[in-house]
Amino acid sequence: YDDFQGTVHTVGAYLAYSRAGFLRNRQDHRVTHEETFSLGELRVHLLEWQRTPLPLPETDRFHYAKAVVVKNSREVYTLLFKSDKPLQHHREIIDSFQLTRTIAAPGIHARYTPVERDWQETTREFYRHYFLENETMAWGIFEPAAPADFSRLFQLEDQLAYEFSFLLMYKNLDSTFPRRELENARAQGRHVVLSLHTEKREAAANQRSFYPVLEGVYDHQLEAFAQGLKEFGDPVLFRLNNEMNGDWCVYSSYYASMDTELFTALWQYVHRYFENAGVDNVIWVWNPHDLSFPGFAWNHWLNYYPGDDYVDIIGLTGYNPGTYFTGETWRPFNEIYPSLYSQKTRLFSHPLMIPEFGSNSVGGDKAAWIRDMFRQMPLYQQIRVAIWWNGIDWDSQGNPGRIYQLDETPETLEAFRQGLSETKPPPLFPAAAGNEPP
Repeated sequence: YDDFQGTVHTVGAYLAYSRAGFLRNRQDHRVTHEETFSLGELRVHLLEWQRTPLPLPETDRFHYAKAVVVKNSREVYTLLFKSDKPLQHHREIIDSFQLTRTIAAPGIHARYTPVERDWQETTREFYRHYFLENETMAWGIFEPAAPADFSRLFQLEDQLAYEFSFLLMYKNLDSTFPRRELENARAQGRHVVLSLHTEKREAAANQRSFYPVLEGVYDHQLEAFAQGLKEFGDPVLFRLNNEMNGDWCVYSSYYASMDTELFTALWQYVHRYFENAGVDNVIWVWNPHDLSFPGFAWNHWLNYYPGDDYVDIIGLTGYNPGTYFTGETWRPFNEIYPSLYSQKTRLFSHPLMIPEFGSNSVGGDKAAWIRDMFRQMPLYQQIRVAIWWNGIDWDSQGNPGRIYQLDETPETLEAFRQGLSETKPPPLFPAAAGNEPP
């Protein structure tokens, strides 16, 4: 059920948007039927399609039908069918649809709990040290050159009089295993959050990069990462396909038949691949965006949760994007994290971290935003690590649109320096035996 009142969405936009993303990939998707008809006073739009069968999930349901029942100009009900055989009886179910009186408020009443891991001892101690026992929060940073090159980060840390414990790094399906970067981080006593995106550098190649992973096409890349992580030996926070509920990600279900179970199947496939390779030093971080784009019920972030057997840490990411891009607004810290934190602590018993966040400077006072963020952060006692994304998002013409750099101006740098000076970091986790930095 979707109610578009008070949102940017309309029924017409919903109908158009919910069919456009995956159907552009005509190699894998084929429309078999489409019609609009009346059901009493209700209008129904029916779309039926097939996609390329996949070896995973074990019972792949690749025949689909979607019926959008339009109640009025702002409310719709969506019925999504899928089957491993051609659909036969879905129209009977659609024709039986009736509106009835609401007698209770819907809600999410599940509770998710992490399971015991068979980690090697150093990883177990690392997890306990940062995510279970310490009551103080560790800070990290995404600085684009690090950990391949520390010169820019060292300069920044000198200005802040602070050393970041965690470094965020991104890789994709074109990347080789980042052995040198991990070794550099270890030599400097830093810990890495390794983000792997199942996408390619070339935009054209991404149209179907989601499906080949489940077809085994990229097993050689997964093998290289699994073997490299195992040989590295020290704990690594591994973040697979973050912000999956955002349509800017090619692994979003917007591009895969609106079928979030394909995302969870991919996650479980990569997890089992690492497990079968004997990788026992990886801690899995699941990290949706705080806002789903599109903000439709089928794209709710919880639909992407792969299960307690596959997740160790829950990531909370919410940005203040500013006002540079049409439709985006200035978001104060206290309009992002109270509800986000409440949601996650209510549903999950897992440790929490902020794998990335930041504030733009376009549209408001960024230095004031940073000061306010530091004042409020101690309220979120279950967040163990927070990582500032110190980069820039560019527009299509190459102009800076979202400027998240903390040292953008002397005022923003001073606000961050002052905030860190009043923060007590947790004790550093000792280097693994035999891996002490030189």
